[in-house]
Amino acid sequence: MKITDLLKKESIDLNVKASSKKEVIEKAVKLMEHNGNIKDKQKYLELVIKREEEGSTGVGEGIAIPHGKGDVISKPGLAAMVIPDGVDFNSLDGKPVKLLFLIAAPNSKDNLHLEVLSRLSALLMNEKFKNDLLNAKTKEEFLEIIDKADEQKINEETSNNTNYNLNENNKLKNDENKSMNKSNNNYELLGITACPTGIAHTYMAAESLEQMGKELGHPIKIETQGQSGTKNKLTDEEIKNAKAIIIAADVKVDLSRFDGKRILRTGVSEGIHKPKELIEKVLNSESDVPVYHHQGNKRENIEMEKPKGNIYNHLMNGVTHMLPFVVGGGILIAIAFLLDDYSINPSNFGMNTPVAAFFKTIGGMAFDFMLVILSGYIAMSIADRPGLVVGFVGGAISKAGTTFTSLGNPEEVLVSSGFLGALLAGFIGGYVVLFLKKLFSFMPKSLEGIRTILIYPVAGVLLIGLIMLLINPFVSAINTGLNNFLSSMSEVNKVILGAILAGMMSVDLGGPVNKAAYTFGTGMLAEGHYEIMAAVMIGGMVAPLAIALLATFFPKKLPKKERQAGLLNYVMGLSFISEGAIPFASSDPLRVLVSCVIGSAVSGALSMAFNCTLMAPHGGIFVLPLIGNWPWYVVALAAGSFVAMGIMAVWKKNVWEDSIEK
Repeated sequence: MKITDLLKKESIDLNVKASSKKEVIEKAVKLMEHNGNIKDKQKYLELVIKREEEGSTGVGEGIAIPHGKGDVISKPGLAAMVIPDGVDFNSLDGKPVKLLFLIAAPNSKDNLHLEVLSRLSALLMNEKFKNDLLNAKTKEEFLEIIDKADEQKINEETSNNTNYNLNENNKLKNDENKSMNKSNNNYELLGITACPTGIAHTYMAAESLEQMGKELGHPIKIETQGQSGTKNKLTDEEIKNAKAIIIAADVKVDLSRFDGKRILRTGVSEGIHKPKELIEKVLNSESDVPVYHHQGNKRENIEMEKPKGNIYNHLMNGVTHMLPFVVGGGILIAIAFLLDDYSINPSNFGMNTPVAAFFKTIGGMAFDFMLVILSGYIAMSIADRPGLVVGFVGGAISKAGTTFTSLGNPEEVLVSSGFLGALLAGFIGGYVVLFLKKLFSFMPKSLEGIRTILIYPVAGVLLIGLIMLLINPFVSAINTGLNNFLSSMSEVNKVILGAILAGMMSVDLGGPVNKAAYTFGTGMLAEGHYEIMAAVMIGGMVAPLAIALLATFFPKKLPKKERQAGLLNYVMGLSFISEGAIPFASSDPLRVLVSCVIGSAVSGALSMAFNCTLMAPHGGIFVLPLIGNWPWYVVALAAGSFVAMGIMAVWKKNVWEDSIEK
């Protein structure tokens, strides 16, 4: 079966315009319907969207491969579209998607179509193939490009299989051929790729690693574990001769056969986008890649858990889940203050009128979940589902400020551990559950339900309770000291703090430094330091606005394509989307980033000096009425943006001057 057996002219569109991921998926499903592959369009759409909720199928480099599998699909099929202007697909690399293939896979025992889809996934890793498809003028040309590349791929696979079979036959003939086969099995590196669906990402990661291995002079054999079963299976002799193993998988993988080998474990997306880094790291004898030691005598299906992230990733998991509560609660509380009458009772501001009291009460309830959600999802990121309840309870104890002394003294005034306590509760809770998993790993798999339902929750909640009651007094004291320090800061010190935090927002435009400042700002919301959040948000708005202003007032400083894209940054900047400036910073990092950091610092300092406040952690211009002292906030934003633009205008050369010099 060939790829074009699944893809018809009726299910191809070469000029799609879409403003959102949902819209482009709906249009792709309509194309699939034209193929006659699906019984119920709505149910199939739900399958595709449900798959997206598990993780984006935007694999990067402008490609997306959404898919749905189920009984509503009568026969396997493909739909394809080219999106010339691109669409935000929440891709793994953050780039807009311009080429999309939608897959319909039925629940059938015949998995022949899955082999076809694996070939398509591998072909899409070829830059020329992708560009040829993007530039196709007609549907016929689009199909011809696929057909030609597919036929070449099939011939390559057939040739490889023929050579392999010849070698196997010759192996029995003489000693010379035996030694030849031994060298063929002597791969320096081996790998396994696998993803939850096993349709696209699995084969793209394999292709990416194999191609990079050839380029670096370190051939690598990849075993794929997909829906169609295990392909290119690693042999015992290959494993024996290999120096190291790369596991690029988001599902559990059998590791028992790799006893005594260095194993680098990572996610399948890393295999697609960072093959060079993975290969160089696993071959570096001084790297921290561990040697795997199999526990047990029998070759059992010992499985690897989904690769865990680093501390930053665990923190971001908590912050991401916390934000909706902060946004929803914070904006409702801000509306309450906006609608209330301060003169009625200043000490009860926000609750003086029934309407204001309604918004304040509902918003406060949402806001109260903030710290508990943060700690719960940090713990879950570390220890999966068993960590969730332990993190929730730890966060609740941290928020309440309960201590051992308060248990016997109900009149004791409790002091919350605040944001810092919730962070600690999340990380401690997660590692407590990992400790319990290791402690009870001796139990047979038949009792897995007992561990999950009984041991982990009971022992985990008990341990986190003991730990948090013990450390709460110390964390509460630190939290109180931090709040007192921030409250007692002079105007000069506040201005400096605002400049630092706002400047950090433009250092890496959405990277770890940006997120560190943002997380600090959202954490301070819970403590009532709303001016800090205002400075953080204004810092994140400056970079894209400065780019837009540069494109408007100094167009010669940017190439034509960047100039046109630069104007879109007005929307990005006003919406508090710092990432809009990334393409411009990538092409000229020193001038753009330094200019934007200075401009952001100016805006942050002025925001603090003008005593501007913000109760919502996001929204940009859309929450302007809720910003305290908003007219001066606009002045601060404009000042920093023009400062950044001015520095870039002076520092950057005109495009034509730069071309002549080159």
